[in-house]
Amino acid sequence: MEFNELIQERFSCRALSDAELPHAAMDRIIEAARVAPTAVNKQPFKIWAIESPEARAKIAETTNYTFGAGVFLVVGGKREEAWIRPYDGRNFADVDAAIVATHIMLAIHNEGLRSTWVGHFDAEKLKGFFPQMADYDLVAIFPIGYPTEKGISSPRHTQRKAAVEIVEVL
Repeated sequence: MEFNELIQERFSCRALSDAELPHAAMDRIIEAARVAPTAVNKQPFKIWAIESPEARAKIAETTNYTFGAGVFLVVGGKREEAWIRPYDGRNFADVDAAIVATHIMLAIHNEGLRSTWVGHFDAEKLKGFFPQMADYDLVAIFPIGYPTEKGISSPRHTQRKAAVEIVEVL
């Protein structure tokens, strides 16, 4: 799919099937994340694939926004591994994790699958269930699946500010 078409067409899908996903599609989604640009190429992120029924039940205990998906990707950034801007000490772990998450979100749509960026979750509870996440700032959960008939775009999807409202030429 052409990139501009992809970014115009992509929407937050909130009704997903838990049907098995093609391994090749998941591999391409992970590859999109793997090659995402990060500050000084430090790659201070981790992705956890949540697939087992037990792990999915734990996700459901941390958020109400699972949307029927059978697979979830959780993305986190690790501050200790990130580039730090020397002028002001700004740590880029969250920025890098968000870049990776954006690549994931677009790759999911490009595969004909659907998702939404879930930021409304109890990160500390999730870390308690999955101790391997403890050292990471968790930025997103992506429930992944095929859209169901209810998985249509929100009317808010096309509501965007005009370019003159978001860009200032200096």
